[in-house]
Amino acid sequence: MGVLIYGAGSHYDFDDRVLAHLRAAIGSKLRRRESFFVEWTKGAVDGGGRVSLWITSDVPLQFRFAQAEPPVNQAWVRALLDSSYTPSGMILTSEPDASWDEREG
Repeated sequence: MGVLIYGAGSHYDFDDRVLAHLRAAIGSKLRRRESFFVEWTKGAVDGGGRVSLWITSDVPLQFRFAQAEPPVNQAWVRALLDSSYTPSGMILTSEPDASWDEREG
């Protein structure tokens, strides 16, 4: 289980695979100096509801992985990036079912 740390100590737990894809998509946006919302639904075990963060390069951001970073599915990163241009912002969705080659990551 990895952790996204945003701002002055806000911690959000994610599976390392999910976190790797968020890192790729968020990094791409911030390299372009684009601020945006990122949103995800919390599971029932975490109290339910949803989280929405305004991501900007002015706020410290860390990605901590429990294990080696897994390979990245570029189709999933593109889907996250595409959603970031909507009024709702980047919506964390499940990984697309499209086949992909892990060696490309």
